[in-house]
Amino acid sequence: MPLIKGDRIAEDPWITVGDEEVLPEGAPAIVSLARWRAERDTLAGRNAPLGIRLRADQPPGEIAAELDRFQVIALEFPSFGDGRAYSYARLLRARHGYRGELRAVGQVLRDQALFMRRCGFDAFEVAAGTGVAGWREALGEISVFYQPAEDGRPAAHGLRRNGNAATPTPAADVVHDEDPGPSSPERDLSTERLGNDGYR
Repeated sequence: MPLIKGDRIAEDPWITVGDEEVLPEGAPAIVSLARWRAERDTLAGRNAPLGIRLRADQPPGEIAAELDRFQVIALEFPSFGDGRAYSYARLLRARHGYRGELRAVGQVLRDQALFMRRCGFDAFEVAAGTGVAGWREALGEISVFYQPAEDGRPAAHGLRRNGNAATPTPAADVVHDEDPGPSSPERDLSTERLGNDGYR
């Protein structure tokens, strides 16, 4: 599948390896959580970059103590209506401090692009034939946000101090469990204000 990083198609050196497949010699590989658990010592000893793929029912707390092992974490969107990976991305960035590549995989659609970016994703596996121009347009559809998120864009209150935006209406704090259950991607998790502990 094509990989989008920033606003363009990028070369993808990573190989997603099935649980029964042979690991590529010396090449960057992405494995499942099940394979990591079964072959931790072997995988950790490889002389090549390692990534991991988490399903929607595998919250990032499963690997929180081992994040430094993975240069890429791929979070799966199994369907348009399952938004758990949005929350997982924010947890990885804001609570666990992960600074490697966060890759959206599965049902990755243009309409979700901006919300994914706001939550901390910086790489996107998209369907063949996906137009980069449409993706770039999606990322620019909203220019002012009420609250800060994981993409580094300034919030409206910061812009207002510089005379560039109106006063926002404060939003209530929202708290989720590690696995929030399926949710609609139309809900912008990226605009929920973080609490004092860096978690919604």
